Amino acid sequence: MHELGVLNALVHTVEGIVREEGLTEVEKIVIEVGELSGIVPRYIEQCYPAAVYKTFMEKTALELVVVPGIVKCRECGRVFNAAANDLYCLDCGGQNLEILEGNDMIVKEIVCR
Repeated sequence: MHELGVLNALVHTVEGIVREEGLTEVEKIVIEVGELSGIVPRYIEQCYPAAVYKTFMEKTALELVVVPGIVKCRECGRVFNAAANDLYCLDCGGQNLEILEGNDMIVKEIVCR
């Protein structure tokens, strides 16, 4: 489970942003996690309390948005949700896919008081 390490890096990144901007308290953080990112959203939610424990973000709420893993089949051109279809094209059954979205994790929003 690498999600705890990802969250630890996230806390340090947010801390740097907060310091640079001269902000004080972070009320909520919104994170987008792609279905094809290799990060398990449920694990992010479970690890979050441990990652923010005894940090400036300890009372910060987490909002997690899962971004669908949208791909395009390079064989027939169909665009579809890869995760919902076991990474197989619905039309031709191919697996030569180009990822269009849903393969990363980003901080979408930092809400401060």
